[in-house]
Order: sequence, then C-alpha cells, then structure tokens
Amino acid sequence: SYLYKETWNIGVILLLTVMATAFVGYVLPWGQMSFWGATVITNLLSAIPYIGTTLVEWIWGGFSVDKATLTRFFAFHFILPFIITALVLVHLLFLHETGSNNPSGINPDSDKIPFHPYYTIKDALGFMLMLLILLTLALFSPDMLGDPDNFSPANPLNTPSHIKPEWYFLFA
Repeated sequence: SYLYKETWNIGVILLLTVMATAFVGYVLPWGQMSFWGATVITNLLSAIPYIGTTLVEWIWGGFSVDKATLTRFFAFHFILPFIITALVLVHLLFLHETGSNNPSGINPDSDKIPFHPYYTIKDALGFMLMLLILLTLALFSPDMLGDPDNFSPANPLNTPSHIKPEWYFLFA
C-alpha cells in the first residue's frame, strides 16, 4: 500500500542488497563467466552522470577488472550479509509498527490468527526444507547449477561466445 512507504523502501533496498551480494559472490570463483560478468555489470555504472567513471574505477581498484577487483568483491561479499541482517531487522521493525497489508482488503480482528505457533512452525519447517535442499546441492552436486565456461580461468583476451546472466538474475 502507498501508506507503508518506509516498509516498501527498506524492502526494495533489501532486495538490491541481496542481489549485490549474489553478484559479488558470483565473481569470486574468477572464471571466464565471472570475469566477463564483472566487466559488463560494473561498466553499467559508468552511465551514471558525473561520477560514473570514477565510481567504476574505484570499484575496480584500477583501470580494468583485475585482482584488486577480486579483493574488493571478496570484502563486499563479507560485509554485505551484515548490512542485510541490519536491513532485515529494520524491515521487521517497520512491519511490526505498521502491520502487513491484507490483499483481500478485509481487516477484522476476528479473522486474524496469532503469529506463534502457527506461522512460527510453518516458517521453521520451510526453512529446514530449504536448508536441507541447499546442503544436499552443496555437498553432493556443487557444480550442478554452474556455467561450464566458469571452470576456465579468467582470461581478458578470450571473450566467451554466449555471455548470459545466471538463472537467479533472469527476472531483472
């Protein structure tokens, strides 16, 4: 709803921060797709008027994507989850203050159910299921979702023929 601007703004910032964390984590293997993904996406920032070029060179740590970029992205990948945690807490604070919006438009107190134990148990089961799936993928098939070109070491002189975003960025 338009009444919950702060909640929406924090939610959008949270989404962008999670996407940034996924992106800098994608660069860390330092394969062909990682290198060229970093080159393409960071070059998009150069379109920002006045500060774009300076911002890109600051992120790169030089005049091109190099080992300094990898070091910076590793630092960003370490720091951003702490920022995400703080943003989640602020988002929950705003949700606690304003309450969630009901899509049906009905808001009688008689139709509400308590958060605990109903949603707590449901969310805990969903969390455990997702954790089990993630651990199964990570332990038994860690390369299943990866791009085969990313197994080649980063080489700025060899551009892959089919650069495409990862599956989790396809909606953007």
